[in-house]
Amino acid sequence: MIYNTSDITSAFRNYVDISSVSISVPTVVEVPITNEFLERYDFAVLDTTSNIFEPYFFKKITLANEAKISVETSPQISNAYVLTDNNNSTYGEFILPNNSEGHVEISLTSQEPITSSMLVTLLDANVAFPTSVEIRALLGESNRIVLAKSRVDGSTIRFPKTTSRSWTISFTYAQPLRISELHLIQENTSRINTQAVRFLAQPNHSYRIYLNPDRYVQTPVGEAGNLAQAKDVITLKATSSILNNKYVISDQDGDGIADVRDNCVSVANPLQVDVNTNGRGDDCDDFDEDNVINTKDNCPDNPNYDQKDTDNDGIGDVCDVQESRFTEQYPWIPWVGIGFAALVLVVLFALTARAPHEPTQTPL
Repeated sequence: MIYNTSDITSAFRNYVDISSVSISVPTVVEVPITNEFLERYDFAVLDTTSNIFEPYFFKKITLANEAKISVETSPQISNAYVLTDNNNSTYGEFILPNNSEGHVEISLTSQEPITSSMLVTLLDANVAFPTSVEIRALLGESNRIVLAKSRVDGSTIRFPKTTSRSWTISFTYAQPLRISELHLIQENTSRINTQAVRFLAQPNHSYRIYLNPDRYVQTPVGEAGNLAQAKDVITLKATSSILNNKYVISDQDGDGIADVRDNCVSVANPLQVDVNTNGRGDDCDDFDEDNVINTKDNCPDNPNYDQKDTDNDGIGDVCDVQESRFTEQYPWIPWVGIGFAALVLVVLFALTARAPHEPTQTPL
């Protein structure tokens, strides 16, 4: 398998180095991940001796009384359950209307009350943040606003600590929205064990565990043993993570604007021009609403679903007048006209030059 290691590791914001472990045979080691707030439970374990990624098992925090959450959305999507399935490779997609912002309400309900002051919203790769968020909670008989409509500045959204069984999260968005996970952090739970990463270590090898990515990353690994049920596991000392100076925020179109802040994620538009201020960059907009974005539309101001271009000049027939198309199809015609006009002028000049002149009479 051919891959570029830096393309993978640059997605992670932190790492933990594991120096050579004192073992004589391949042994499963467990590295506690303490004092780390993880938005995503995705890691990459790199054998820095062989420069090969290793399979791993993430031992997540177990909560004694974590409430189960059910999800509904409006507009409704068939796979709303993926928003809380703890699988970052799945996502719920919300369609973007033509030339207007999108709006979705996501309802989270539980049988037991949840106390929380933090919502983590994880997006699919190459997706921009929603433009705004509002959070409401059912308190008694009333549905109260606990976070007024606010700009989304990051994956983690904080609000005053609130206890409720029913929560409504409202997002507005100007780019196609794909949410992989919604984590309503439950603060009224108790922990049984801590989170840790397990992998099979080789004698005299060193490792680097990458953590806290800003997007979903699929790491190429070989076959894994039964890391979850492994025996004779060695638990290493917990180590604080280090900032990854090779981290590069995702920028799919390479225009210098991070995807999460780009008003046109898939098309390079470094100036972020948005003439109609709808939150969608003009290069990704569809002014004439013919389902073809401006940068790909051969007639961006007039609907032409078929994009017909008879003379193949890059201008759709709807915008390209008949006379223009005719002369472009037969480019020699204007030159014939010009040549004919020039010939007429030459003939007239010659006739004028050869015309007899009447003698000039001298007055008496």
